[in-house]
Amino acid sequence: MHETDMTKALIMTIKDWWEENEQPQIAAIHLIVGKFTCVEPVSLQFAFEVQTRNTFLAGVKLNIQETPLIAFCHRCQHEYLPEIGIQYACPDCKSPMDDIRSGRELKIDRIEYSLQAETYASNI
Repeated sequence: MHETDMTKALIMTIKDWWEENEQPQIAAIHLIVGKFTCVEPVSLQFAFEVQTRNTFLAGVKLNIQETPLIAFCHRCQHEYLPEIGIQYACPDCKSPMDDIRSGRELKIDRIEYSLQAETYASNI
């Protein structure tokens, strides 16, 4: 379950940011996760909840936005949606998938936090 290791890395990244920014009260963390990363959002959510118990992130909401796998066929000059684990080639000309336009993302989009009763959102 690589979601556990990914969650550890996420927590360490957030902790570094948190310590550099006056230890704000974090309300939510927004992630962008591509379908082609093979990360299961439910498993990531569970790992986050378990690993943040009794920490500065306890009770923080983890919002996960999934992005689809989108490829571009240079031969046909169009985008298509490959079926993960089944069919990666262009559905029209059968050219191999060689240009991925979306689906490999795995990043922190933003953090919602507050300092002295004011709410902010920060991109990392």
